[in-house]
Amino acid sequence: MNALRKQVLIAMVVAGFGSVAIAQTAAAPEGRHGHAVSQEQRMAKWSEHYAKRQAKQAAALQLTPEQQPAWTAYQAAIKPTPMAGRGEHAAMATLSAPARMEKMIAMAKQHTAAMESKLAALNTFYATLTPAQKKVFDESTMRGRGHGGGHHGGGHHMKGGMRG
Repeated sequence: MNALRKQVLIAMVVAGFGSVAIAQTAAAPEGRHGHAVSQEQRMAKWSEHYAKRQAKQAAALQLTPEQQPAWTAYQAAIKPTPMAGRGEHAAMATLSAPARMEKMIAMAKQHTAAMESKLAALNTFYATLTPAQKKVFDESTMRGRGHGGGHHGGGHHMKGGMRG
């Protein structure tokens, strides 16, 4: 019974994110001066911001040449990718309630698998760090706490934890 509750909760969370995404895409996004901004422009700007943040984190860690391959592998594993299924929202509306729930559960399972893959990469990289570097990394990946939002490699809705 506990597993069923967990799946229902996951499905409800996924549904909530889906409705937020639909609401966000329905409105025409605007830039600073009221000009329309395309999805490609937003992604390019966000990618540039992400790269700068990651470079800043690497500099703060003062990685050794021996640690660099682990950092590179970690960065490849956590690199944000466009969310699959964004175009499926209209199709979801045509599904029956049970079919929609099944689809949402499948999407939640895919998300969990992606997070587990990122965790494996994080553990591998983290093991190469010195205690001082671990402290810097832990602080830089905390949400809020005066660290400018920290690292955002994914898992963006984990309260109080890594956004990566």
